[in-house]
Amino acid sequence: MKITFIGAGSTVFAKNVLGDILATQAISDVDIALYDVDERRLTESWNMLNNINRNINQGRARIEKYVGVDQRRAALAGASYVINAIQVGGYQPCTLTDFDIPKKYGLRQTIADTLGIGGIFRALRTLPVMFDLARDIEACCPGAWLLNYTNPMASLTGAMLRHTGVKTVGLCHSVQVCAETLLKSVDMPTDGVKYHIAGINHMAWLLNITRHGEDIYPEIRRRSAALTHKHDDMVRHEIMRVFGYYVTESSEHNAEYMPYWIKGRYPELIDRFNIPLDEYPRRCVEQIEQWREVGERLTQNQSLTHTRTHEYASWIIEAIETDRPYKIGGNVLNTGLITNLPAEACVEVPCLVDGQGITPCYVGDLPPQLAALNRTNINTQLLTIEAAVSGKKEHIYHAALLDPHTSAELSIDDTIRLCDDLIAAHGDWLPAYR
Repeated sequence: MKITFIGAGSTVFAKNVLGDILATQAISDVDIALYDVDERRLTESWNMLNNINRNINQGRARIEKYVGVDQRRAALAGASYVINAIQVGGYQPCTLTDFDIPKKYGLRQTIADTLGIGGIFRALRTLPVMFDLARDIEACCPGAWLLNYTNPMASLTGAMLRHTGVKTVGLCHSVQVCAETLLKSVDMPTDGVKYHIAGINHMAWLLNITRHGEDIYPEIRRRSAALTHKHDDMVRHEIMRVFGYYVTESSEHNAEYMPYWIKGRYPELIDRFNIPLDEYPRRCVEQIEQWREVGERLTQNQSLTHTRTHEYASWIIEAIETDRPYKIGGNVLNTGLITNLPAEACVEVPCLVDGQGITPCYVGDLPPQLAALNRTNINTQLLTIEAAVSGKKEHIYHAALLDPHTSAELSIDDTIRLCDDLIAAHGDWLPAYR
């Protein structure tokens, strides 16, 4: 079995995902191909994983590295699984562009990697690379599963499922941590808990939750309403209060997926709901500084070990290879799974994984207010994909004009001007649009 990791220069994430595989006996006798366009970061990951392989896996895995687009097909050749964790454009220049130019129009963001004007342009510069990757997979390992971890998850995964022949599932860890995060925030125990989650990535919904068979949502809501102190999850608690259900992804994310929170006319909302504007650039700077301190210890540590995490990749591969069933929350095409969302949408639903592959589970109708919120995000996702596939600039405008946050703040004319400014600033990071 061969696993190819695209974007292996993401060293910490490569440790989690590939370290998990090396820590899982049933799949640890494996060929691993590490691919990246940054040779230095690639070599750091290669050193790190060789140490883990020797220390916890008796060196049974065979790990090779491939750098640059010219070596991508060699990295993919014969792979059974392809794990994607790329970031096109990086923190500099593209993330800064996504934040700085909208600020000139008074449009503030928190994360800008999933929706909003930043999410739109991250998708537009990533999709051409994804389509190139798809062509290489179709040529070199046509039966492989693509496990996509790259954001914006719904736009990228949906585009791969609708416009390529690659078997793709989108993976995000927000489903795994959703219920536990909520319960800890209201000081309730997490043992014996079962739950059901469905919707779209970063805006999936905790539809029900029980503990030892008892519905605990009423008590969760009661305790949430009684919270009086400022905390880091106030947006999600307010969404639950108003719309009835808790949402999977964090408050800093969901603050920019809806039109209610980051508003020029209501600046007091930022403090009231503890919304961290410019959070993603701040995190990037912190991670760069931290890497200077911990990078050498992580990549040069001859005694480095690893304990399996909750990231889905290793569990999926183990389930398929051993035919031992496992349940995940996966991002897949909406083939009648959520009946009040569009068929073209990429939805996040429970999926059964076994020797047959990844089988999404039927959900039915979401509560109508939740489906309505999802559709506002799906509109922008589908039009972003349309722009990337058609090459038509007008669909970039449409995606931005229908984005909940952008449309709540800017006029039509300013939205179009903002898009044009972002297209110009991205330069060669985007294909030519007509």
